[in-house]
Amino acid sequence: MRVLQVTSEAFPLVKTGGLADVATALSRALVADGDDVRVLMPAYRGCAEQAGATAFCDLGDPLGVGHTRILTGTLPDTSVGVWLVDCPALFDRDGGPYLDAEGGDWNDNHLRFGLLCRAAAMLGTCGAMLGWAPDIIHGHDWQAGLVPAYLRFWGTRRPATLFTIHNLHFHGRFDARHVAALGLPSVAYDRDGLEFYGSGSFLKAGLYYADRLTTVSPTYATEIQTVADGQGLHGLLRSRAPHLTGILNGIDEQVWDPRTDREVRWKYGPESLHDKRHNKDAFQEELGLWRDNHAPLLGWVGRLTHQKGIDLVLQQLPFLLSRNAQLAVIGSGESPLEHAVEHAAKNFPGRVAFYRGYNETLSHRLMAGADMLLVPSRFEPCGLTQMYAMRYGTIPIVRETGGLCDTVIDAHAPEGTGYTFLRATPEALGAALARALEAYYDRPHDWRGLQHRGMHRSMGWSQSAAAYRALYRAALGHDDDDR
Repeated sequence: MRVLQVTSEAFPLVKTGGLADVATALSRALVADGDDVRVLMPAYRGCAEQAGATAFCDLGDPLGVGHTRILTGTLPDTSVGVWLVDCPALFDRDGGPYLDAEGGDWNDNHLRFGLLCRAAAMLGTCGAMLGWAPDIIHGHDWQAGLVPAYLRFWGTRRPATLFTIHNLHFHGRFDARHVAALGLPSVAYDRDGLEFYGSGSFLKAGLYYADRLTTVSPTYATEIQTVADGQGLHGLLRSRAPHLTGILNGIDEQVWDPRTDREVRWKYGPESLHDKRHNKDAFQEELGLWRDNHAPLLGWVGRLTHQKGIDLVLQQLPFLLSRNAQLAVIGSGESPLEHAVEHAAKNFPGRVAFYRGYNETLSHRLMAGADMLLVPSRFEPCGLTQMYAMRYGTIPIVRETGGLCDTVIDAHAPEGTGYTFLRATPEALGAALARALEAYYDRPHDWRGLQHRGMHRSMGWSQSAAAYRALYRAALGHDDDDR
């Protein structure tokens, strides 16, 4: 099957979060099972060089914003082909894929990702002339949401479409006056279309027009159909429930393996778990924490946002310090939360460490060196860090929501792999922390059991890739074209 994956980021070319890991790991799994996959993404500054990309075809100026080409290359360290949408006027910039150098949204994001979608639709309908036409286009998150809309309104023979929601909170909203600039007919701006409370929504377009929908865990698929978690789209999602499937993300077990991880200084596995302590020593030294192998080291990797619950952790910091624990935080996000973490690191040197930003190497070393990983999210579509942690014998402490429910089993159960709590409150998190610290200090046999069960779990992409492939086949029927 020929599959075009449309994404705004893919590891290792560009990564701001789990989407990049998923886009690459899923593509690798599909290729390994014999599918013919291309990943389509913007040619951000430096991407072409990393991918060894060369010119493939010329698209002209589809949206009147600048000359556009498709470059072809390979995702580094994989056999997955990548197509880069090369439009220097939109993508050759300082800053990140979504935010400018000052941290604000690019004011032309509707055009930047509109062009990505337009290019995908053009390749989907004209690809045969270029020697490769996809059977299905799989779009990821709002940045790919207009792909099925373009294909539907063009009325030509088209590939099937599948749209995956990685996080329903990000809609890709834009002013209604931009509908024409995006090359969409005025009829598209309708309640039964991409109109959303007075503006256009890339996300709603994907949800409405795609042949099949998925999200990244079974629990999240149920949650987003509720008023509480549906972000104003629960009605549409309920109406599309027969075509909505929750497929749990996997992890790339070749990249995330403590026995072979090139970022980890001391390799280890379930059979040599005692060597994990050497990574703890090295990580403490690298981040300026006190070298104390007996002190429980709790780690955090991810965005510093209200959603992720870092504020709950900070409210429990006095309790953690009273138990001689250490805290290492890697991430960035909302300024007040960044400042709060920075303040804690300054007030408690040697016991709290903060690395602002994203660092792939440090993330691997944290997984290998920490004793516990904190994921107290208020909502979490899937989450990958808790799976990385279990793979490395690091015990996850998670809130019972979304994919965290589907991946971490509480220590009370015989098959437990971590510690869970229900309510998004400091007190509930504190109770989970107290249980975890008690086991760490007083029940080493139980602690080692949690580690071994987590490390022996299969968390790769094989089963999930098979589920996607089944949906691809179902979508090829186009059995809901009456919308």
